[in-house]
This record gives sequence, structure tokens and C-alpha cells, in this order.
Amino acid sequence: MSGGYDLNLFTSPPDSNFLCSVCHGVLKRPVRLPCSHIFCKTCIHRWLARQKTCPCCRKEVKRRKMVHVNKLRKTIGHLEVKCKNAEAGCLVRCPLAHRKGHQNSCPFELMVCPNEGCMARMARGALAEHQQHCQHGTQKLCPQSCGVTLDPTECVCHNCHGELREAWGQRQERSQTLVLCLLQHVRKVHRTTSLIRQQLAQLGSFLEEDALLLGNWREDAQVTTEGSTGAEMCGVQSQSTL
Repeated sequence: MSGGYDLNLFTSPPDSNFLCSVCHGVLKRPVRLPCSHIFCKTCIHRWLARQKTCPCCRKEVKRRKMVHVNKLRKTIGHLEVKCKNAEAGCLVRCPLAHRKGHQNSCPFELMVCPNEGCMARMARGALAEHQQHCQHGTQKLCPQSCGVTLDPTECVCHNCHGELREAWGQRQERSQTLVLCLLQHVRKVHRTTSLIRQQLAQLGSFLEEDALLLGNWREDAQVTTEGSTGAEMCGVQSQSTL
């Protein structure tokens, strides 16, 4: 089994430097040996299980000295490839790194019916229609395509308009509840902000009063000091006269 990517997968022939010398496919998870030769990780591991030399130059190889070539892996990941379902009709072209992502949504990808006991295989794009008529399914999608899954007994009384109207009503109720909660939070924040402003205003008034009292106290202290000094000078003069 080849360890690399099939050449037919690519929209144009890849560069020869991207090929593995063992499987001759495009390198998958490339690793470099100490001798500088590069191979697919799977290919070189299989080779070294039989012999411990490089497939190209025959130099001895120790597995712990192999290095992953991540830069080369990213470069190969940018190469354009065809969808694996191209023969079935898929025309998508994408980078190799995005191939699996496309495959998971490709309408031409073969799928197995999920209903227990049904072995039918069909393209993903035809799966929904198959499930509506599958004899092994206990539930089926609404034939009017409203998206609801129904039991066989519910198909007769199912009303798409009623289902959609009920779902819309429930969504409106949830929206109104969220809006009311948001308004309550806004009011709470507003009250808290107003309280903080009031407290700041009171604190400013207290600071102004303290500053005024401190100024008055300093003036009184200065007058008292000057009066004491004048009295002392008068006493000294009286003693000198005597």
C-alpha cells in the first residue's frame, strides 16, 4: 500500500522534488534522514522494518535521527487537488490541506442510511430524500420541509404553520425575557452610579469644610503667637525703664 498521495489526485503534475522514492507518490508527512533524503513517514518506517539503510544511498539509518519536514509538508498542503468524488460528478478544486474538510460536506460523498437495519448507500445530497421514504426509519422529516422530525403517527396531525408559529412565539418570549433582564441591570447600574456621585459630592463638601476649619485654625494660631510675642516685648521694656 502506498504511503504517499496518488498523483492522479492533483489537478496538475506535482514537482519531482515532492515525490517519495519508495512509493513514487507525493510525500505524505515527509521525514528527512541524516543523509538528507526525504520519504513519506509510513514508507520509510516500512522500509526500515526490513533493512536499516537509506533506500537511495544505502547509508545506515537510526530512527531517532529522522526529522519531520514541516515546511515541506505545508508547501505540499497548498497544492490544488480534485475531490475524491470527481468521477461521481463533483467539480470542486481545493488545496490538499482542505480536502478532508470538503469531503465532510461534499454532496457526492457516499453515505450509509443511519436507520437501523437499512444498508442502502447513496450520495449525501440524496440522503434526506431517502430518509423520508426509508422503510426502516421510525422517524421521518416533514414532507413540507419545515425541518421537524416526525413519528409515523404524527404525520397526519402535523401542522407546519402551527409548529412554526409556536416556535416563533417561544423565541419572542425568550427575547422579551432577555430584554427585561437587561433593563433591570441597566437600572441597577444607574442607581449605583447616582449613589456614587452623591457620595463623591458629600466627600467634596467635607473636604472643603475641613480645609476652611484648618485655615481658620492657622489664622487663630498666628494671632495668638503674635500677641504673646508683643506682651513679652512690653515686659522687657518695662524692666529696662526701672
